[in-house]
Amino acid sequence: MFFPIIIALVLFTSSSYGNQIEFDYCVADPTLPHGPSGYSCKDPTKVTTDDFSYSGLRTPANTSNIFKFGVSYALVDQFPALNGMGLSMVRADIDVGGAGPIHAHRVAELAIVTEGTIIAGFIDTNNKPFYKTMEKGDLFVVPPALAHFQVNVGKTPAVVYAAFASPNPGVQAVDLALFKNDLPTEIIQKVTLLDVTQIKKLKNAFGGTN
Repeated sequence: MFFPIIIALVLFTSSSYGNQIEFDYCVADPTLPHGPSGYSCKDPTKVTTDDFSYSGLRTPANTSNIFKFGVSYALVDQFPALNGMGLSMVRADIDVGGAGPIHAHRVAELAIVTEGTIIAGFIDTNNKPFYKTMEKGDLFVVPPALAHFQVNVGKTPAVVYAAFASPNPGVQAVDLALFKNDLPTEIIQKVTLLDVTQIKKLKNAFGGTN
């Protein structure tokens, strides 16, 4: 029922890119150089119908983690035919009581809830939060580069599909940026005002050091 809507969302997010395509397609060849404009093209004589189909979003993502949240990707690295198309998709699975941690992408995101009940929201550059409870069939849009989140507030697992206006939208999760690297604890304490003990606890949870 919802997949025609999802396809329409993807086409909407890519509309500004359509007039920039000079060739019919440029299926990515990951063995060739990769630059800011994308991957180099696969030899057209080796392109097949299978290059233009992808089944990676059929299966629920692994949610066995601290957030009870998992993502399956259909970005250019997983679906090479997206190269140069200006679009991509992900599937997010959120267990009961789970949440998509605060994160941001380089481009806009348009999401549809296909199962469950969530709170979806973002925070703008004036630190004003925008959030709402979303049911099956509801849409939510997040402007480019703004921190956003999802929380499962229902009694069943939730599934959300999101379309992006880029074949590689990027993602930066605040928790991982702070606690899954070797940034010194002393610096994190200064810029967050968190207690050192709490910082070390979070570093241990996310795999950070130093």
